[in-house]
Amino acid sequence: MEIKTLALNLGLSVEEYKLIIEKLDREPTELETYLYSAQWSEHCGYKHSKEFLKNLPMNIENENAGYIKIDDYAVVFKVESHNHPSAVEPYQGAATGIGGIVRDVLAMGARPIALLDSLKFGNIEDAHSKNIFEGVVEGISGYGNSIGVPTVAGETYFDETYSTNPLVNVMCVGLAKEKELTYSKATNHNKKYIYVGAKTGRDGIHGASFASKELSGRDDRPSVQVGDPFSEKNLIEATLEILKIKGVLACQDMGAAGLLSSISEMSFKGDLGCELYIDKIPLREKNMKPWEIMLSESQERMLFLIDEGCEKSIKKVVSKYMLDYSEVGKTIYEKRMKIYKNEEIICDTPLEPLVNAPSLKKVSETPSYFYVHRARKYPKIEKHPKYILKEILKHPNIANKNWIYQQYDYKVGNNTIVEPGEADSSILWIKDTNRGFAVTIDSNPLYTYLNPYEGSRNIVYEAARNIISTGAIPQGVTDNLNFGDPEESTVNWQFEQSVKGISNACRELETPITGGNVSFYNESKNKIIYPTPVIGMVGTIKNVNNIKNKSFKNIGDIVYIVGKTEICSDFIGGSIYLKILQDFIGGEIDKVKTLYELGLQKTILNLINKNLVNAVHDISKGGIAVAVLESSFSGLKGFKGFVGETNEQIFGENQSRFIVSVPAEKNIIFEKEMFNNKMDYLKLGIVTPKEYGIDLGFGKMSFEELYSIFNNSVRKHMEE
Repeated sequence: MEIKTLALNLGLSVEEYKLIIEKLDREPTELETYLYSAQWSEHCGYKHSKEFLKNLPMNIENENAGYIKIDDYAVVFKVESHNHPSAVEPYQGAATGIGGIVRDVLAMGARPIALLDSLKFGNIEDAHSKNIFEGVVEGISGYGNSIGVPTVAGETYFDETYSTNPLVNVMCVGLAKEKELTYSKATNHNKKYIYVGAKTGRDGIHGASFASKELSGRDDRPSVQVGDPFSEKNLIEATLEILKIKGVLACQDMGAAGLLSSISEMSFKGDLGCELYIDKIPLREKNMKPWEIMLSESQERMLFLIDEGCEKSIKKVVSKYMLDYSEVGKTIYEKRMKIYKNEEIICDTPLEPLVNAPSLKKVSETPSYFYVHRARKYPKIEKHPKYILKEILKHPNIANKNWIYQQYDYKVGNNTIVEPGEADSSILWIKDTNRGFAVTIDSNPLYTYLNPYEGSRNIVYEAARNIISTGAIPQGVTDNLNFGDPEESTVNWQFEQSVKGISNACRELETPITGGNVSFYNESKNKIIYPTPVIGMVGTIKNVNNIKNKSFKNIGDIVYIVGKTEICSDFIGGSIYLKILQDFIGGEIDKVKTLYELGLQKTILNLINKNLVNAVHDISKGGIAVAVLESSFSGLKGFKGFVGETNEQIFGENQSRFIVSVPAEKNIIFEKEMFNNKMDYLKLGIVTPKEYGIDLGFGKMSFEELYSIFNNSVRKHMEE
């Protein structure tokens, strides 16, 4: 096949092909064409996004994952997507997504201790979407449970926009002593590259390219990796032992673009080149071509850079865990990639143009819908609040997702203090200390569709409120940016606005971006997803004995709203109330006022630190009514009070609000604290026995009836 035709078939554009010729001063060979097609894919090269991403407040770049410090510990974390593979093979797509992000954290020298997921699917009543949903959940539980890493938190959202393009974003959190962290930068020339893990096969070939194009509807299964959790568990233990061996210099997992990206990027980061002996790669299939070996994304493989002399110690560890070991290359002064087969050179190419994909900054154009939706008038919903509440509670985007997290082993490892659903974020303990950290993962597709800038800011602040509500202080962020085709000017605008919103919010909160992932081309058959940035956040806890959850504790506790006490009905756009009751998408979303929000967060932390509150819960989807009921259900308590006069007040989703429950004997002290902090507050009601029921001010309702609707709706969908 003509090289130019091959390049175009592999996804390179005519302009990119010409640029490769210009960089090489010649036409690329067949092998080089395969290498460039992978390294210059959007998934590896970040061609359409890297200019925008430079604006993010990063505290660590070009590493497998980022981290925050707690004393002499490092909490390592990152989120990545496995969207396209999960659309084609839901179980393996989700399972290998878990495996990949675990290895990113592992490569930093941290033991993976927790997983979080952000999942988006089509309508739960649609058979195809339901099948993807079930497969993804099974893949996460099957792989995560087997490797002994608990899934401690997450979110699941259903909308037709994701019917052919599910989003499977997984965050992994690990723990290490900071001084023991490992990096991926090659340190000096003439150091050995060591391959450790499972054998290389043909699964996952072109995986990076597959993630960098629209779903075609054709059979893309060969691009999907196949995971083996038994090998992953062995690789986790082997890697942690190997990284303690003197002479081990650097490490990287073989993720997107496999061996190609790991060895080229490690060498390039150290301003070096590399030699690779392709005949030394452990293979599980016969007659694999060099480009297949280089691009394979077979799972459970790591690449180490070592000093001469520690090979025997590494082999001993590898043998104990029944993994493959091979000395596959070395670093060289010359900044080139040289690939040998049976001592014959088959590729000699400069490293810089291979690793540095061109930046393709496209024109941004504000889509017409942005103005049309903002101008839409809210429909008048005449339904009684009781009817509305039940409709919202049973909707799968609000109803309890216990059907999902009960399939996950969320306690393995004994680090999990707060279980899924108990609080706005999950709490993990640093053993042998009284320190801990909170973790959460959040998104709001309706917000970011209506207003990518303000919606993205809101998500960062929502994540911060989830962290704050437990008593933790937000410290760092990882993001996963899921969008459509970046070649489209309107998608480019959505992405640019979203990055600006995230960047500004993180600067305001002083929470740096420690790393993340961009996933473009989430569309097929003219159906494009909502722009969906996902925010993972980690916060530090000084004392795990003084954390709060959302559960109402004691009968007679007084329930207050802290923050905005009056909802503005002009800013309820994107609320789930409007979407569920009228299928309405439009209007203005509420915006975070930075100084007010920061003051609110400081106030909530003061209340927790002074032990003036028994429960804290952020008000978000479903408004005040849903927040109160979630705290009631979690604590198995009733409620009597008044939460609003109009449906907009009861179910609207204005920003910067918490509900708290205060012991009756601390009522005066609490209100004095509010006065001293110049913070708005309003008494909503009191905690009652659950036998009393629920009275939000528009008529008493049965606790058991509402509790059943909330807890069983998703389960009923899955059993039908």
